[in-house]
Amino acid sequence: MVRRVAVAGLLAGAAAPVLAQGAAAPAADLHADVSPDIIVTAPFSRDRATVLSGITVLQGTELTRQLRPTIGDTLSRQPGVSSTSFGPNASRPILRGFQGERVRILTDGIGSFDVSNTSVDHAVIINPQFADRIEILRGPASLLYGSSAIGGVVNVIDKRIPREVPTEAVHLDVLGTYGSAANERSTAGVIEVPIADHIVVHADASYSKTDDLKIGNFVLSAPARAEALASADPAAQSLASLKDRLPNTSSRTWNVGAGAAYIDENGSLGIGYGHYDSLYGVPTRFDLATGEGEAVRLKVRQDRFDVRSEINVGGDVVDAIKVRAGYAKYQHSELEDDGSIGTTFYNQGLEGRVEVSQARRNIGSGTWRGGTGVQLFTRDFDVIGDEAFIPRNKTVQLGVFTLQEFDFGALKAEVAGRYENANVKASVGDFRGAPVFVNRSFDLFSGSVGASYGLFGDWRLGVNLSHTERGPAAEELLANGPHAGTQAYEVGNPDFVKERANGAELILRGKGEGYRFEASVYFNRFNNYIYETQTGMIEDDLPVFEFRQASARYLGAEAQGDITIARFGETDLKVDALADYTDARLLGGLGPVPRIPPFRVLGGVGLANDRWDARAEVEHSSRQAKVAAFETETAGFTMVNAAFSFRPFATRKDTSIVVSANNIFDVDARRHASFLKDFAPLAGRDIRVSLRFTI
Repeated sequence: MVRRVAVAGLLAGAAAPVLAQGAAAPAADLHADVSPDIIVTAPFSRDRATVLSGITVLQGTELTRQLRPTIGDTLSRQPGVSSTSFGPNASRPILRGFQGERVRILTDGIGSFDVSNTSVDHAVIINPQFADRIEILRGPASLLYGSSAIGGVVNVIDKRIPREVPTEAVHLDVLGTYGSAANERSTAGVIEVPIADHIVVHADASYSKTDDLKIGNFVLSAPARAEALASADPAAQSLASLKDRLPNTSSRTWNVGAGAAYIDENGSLGIGYGHYDSLYGVPTRFDLATGEGEAVRLKVRQDRFDVRSEINVGGDVVDAIKVRAGYAKYQHSELEDDGSIGTTFYNQGLEGRVEVSQARRNIGSGTWRGGTGVQLFTRDFDVIGDEAFIPRNKTVQLGVFTLQEFDFGALKAEVAGRYENANVKASVGDFRGAPVFVNRSFDLFSGSVGASYGLFGDWRLGVNLSHTERGPAAEELLANGPHAGTQAYEVGNPDFVKERANGAELILRGKGEGYRFEASVYFNRFNNYIYETQTGMIEDDLPVFEFRQASARYLGAEAQGDITIARFGETDLKVDALADYTDARLLGGLGPVPRIPPFRVLGGVGLANDRWDARAEVEHSSRQAKVAAFETETAGFTMVNAAFSFRPFATRKDTSIVVSANNIFDVDARRHASFLKDFAPLAGRDIRVSLRFTI
């Protein structure tokens, strides 16, 4: 309660100078995109060319073309990004092979307040249909948002709390989509209305419904079919013939929200509310010896409240002060085959950030600017039911951070640091027949230092060195029980120590007339690395997955680029490509880290002008033969996709019609990073039509 009052006090203090101003609000063009060369996921806007981490920005027509019902599937074709692919309804991004606790999924700079980081069957409570822009930061730049985010940050930026006063009497944005693979029918709408010179009100709503997903071939992978056929049980043998559709993957989701903001040239103050409600199924992990398996469905709801404030100080020392806070109550129930509730998850989350941006100062022959802040995060998490796999627990994280940037012309440098105290507490008199009393506190120090140098033109070469520390999450410390959603018996270790890593990254970026290129090579060496692995044991008729600690190392590379190779009047012929690779091993002869995505390359060719663009692409994912104990190899696949986008109004580029054909040849494709890759392939041929209408 004290922490909530403290956050409220900070908000009130930040809001007072804003509300005291009365100047006319600046007109804003809500149809104009922020340049993809400007990165806003930081205490201050930054030039993409100088950020010493891998970066992806998705917005505009490209974002509309990539939109899927989940944030993981929406981003899975970006460099360095894969997804957990736990069926079509629960897919979380994987960055550079890291997932779960090591990747933070944000809404406008703060967390999603769900439990998607605790288990791969839990959906991320962020609706991509409302996204105005998505920024992906991979590497140490993400540490400003939490000590756990060594893999990176996905920041989904929406307008539930308005940022500008519309020039129109009513600003409307409507999106409708149909996808054939799941018979997906979805629609979303946003409306913003200025009701005074400085005040904007906002409302949004969405609805989506899907059937069971069509797939390219068999439900089971070839090794799993062979194991099922070898069983003496006819029920298991029959699993080998399942094909064409992935059972228990239909869904229904609706989402409503509202917001309002006071805005003038001195800053802004806004509030927002959102309600999320979903019912979805997760693919069954069958017992290949008996043919048995639970068809679990999850009923999810969340109520969320948000506040954002910014003061444009414009002083010689302080340039701006930003406050961002949110609170949410979340719950989901795992439903049995007969519709009864087996287990219910409850989560209450609170997060607040205060960031102070320094004014740019002259130092010698260069300039210096930076940002410093404080972040508070709390989570009260409980699981109730026969298959509760973790006792009630509370997590509190309090961190301070700073980012300092130096510009000496050709040479640019940055230093970042973070201290965080993380506490996990559980006090339960009886959990699965035994008392649990755990109170673990971790002091975590992370930092990075880097520099880049202008080689020629707009080409820069940079290097970044980092040290990161992460405290074990509650699930890693306390799990001990069956989990119906993942159909596994999960076991943690309350004696885990903090995880430490030293890393280095080399970045090369360049752009010029008609081309752009970006590449990164990175290395991380971990002590006390926490990972989850199958043990081969069976408990409660479920395979046992245990969290363990060991030394580990990650080595990888990613690259992306595009070039205009010809021009026909106002139409450009472009080719583009991306590639990524991660090799991760547990040291001491323990073998590969489980569930690491294989080498992947994607290339496309397209024609584009101001009114339309057409594109065809080929994505190839290699066979993954570097597998951990009890993992099976994953076959490679090649998918061909094509899309056509049309913008009928020259002055309304956000109004567009997008038609795409994905996995045209209906191939059987499986992601190695998925816990269910032997039981749940990706979608088969999917024809999608999206209409976005903006006025």
